[in-house]
Amino acid sequence: MELMAQILVQGTQMLLVLALAPLLTGLVRKVKARLTRRRGASLFQPYRDLARLLHKEAVLAHNASWLFRAVPYLVFAATWVAAALVPTFATGLIFSWTADLIAITALLGAARFFLALAGMDVGTSFGGIGSSREVMISSLAEPAMIMIVFSLALVAHSTQLSTIAGVMLAGVGVRVSLALALIALLLVAVAENGRIPVDNPATHLELTMVHEAMVLEYSGRHLALIELAGQLKLLLFLSLVACVFVPWGLAPAGPGFAPGDFALAPLGAFALGMASYAGKLAAGAVLLAVFETSIAKMRVFRVPDFLGAALMLGLLGTLLLFVSGIL
Repeated sequence: MELMAQILVQGTQMLLVLALAPLLTGLVRKVKARLTRRRGASLFQPYRDLARLLHKEAVLAHNASWLFRAVPYLVFAATWVAAALVPTFATGLIFSWTADLIAITALLGAARFFLALAGMDVGTSFGGIGSSREVMISSLAEPAMIMIVFSLALVAHSTQLSTIAGVMLAGVGVRVSLALALIALLLVAVAENGRIPVDNPATHLELTMVHEAMVLEYSGRHLALIELAGQLKLLLFLSLVACVFVPWGLAPAGPGFAPGDFALAPLGAFALGMASYAGKLAAGAVLLAVFETSIAKMRVFRVPDFLGAALMLGLLGTLLLFVSGIL
């Protein structure tokens, strides 16, 4: 029964990230619309868009291979697993041992790799342009992410997210290296999600777009899965920032949560953790909308400078930890 209770909590987290991802995207769009003096669409419009796409027929090019058909499912599965591994409202869940930063980075890299292949599979010019730009961005985003992982691992002596959150909750003091890692993570998150100033998800300008160029040939349920995967990735990075740098409110979970003990203390802690998580997501959505409204999109060839800054910040954070004798 204890095992069933822990599996239930883990399943709740998996369903929670899947249910909240479209709502997070709708909140960002709503806040951006309000900031630009527009009414904007409903918060639940992303759900309606996904439902409409799921009911449409998937149209495929004649020269599309099996890879083009399989990529939406692979991208969605990899992104959902990565998002579900990040502790949202509780730590120490039954699958928390798999919630490793390196594993999450690898899952995101695999999803990006397959999506770039799908963009080139049909042979259209826009798909090739989008894939080449995506590879250019990932060649700098992934090393920056690895440097961030090294910085956090040197502080917590682990790359496991529940352990890192526990160390942060216990208190590590004011560290310049962690501030640099946070800034680097935010820069990588903006680039990975194709947000302004790296890309503009609200437009379809063929000469400037990156992510949208790779998925122009998709439609129906395939496009719905890719859109949902993109929404899950945005939620993943906000959850990662909340778990590592703002871990307050996370409920401790693990062995000992038998059904008889599931009455008030665990359920109350889980409820508090969910409320805290919802507040963190809302604050992150508002800050992202304010940032995107107040800045313009940069040229594509300026993106390496943008991500180069994230790489250098992550590297400086790691070097500072070595110099300060953290080991």
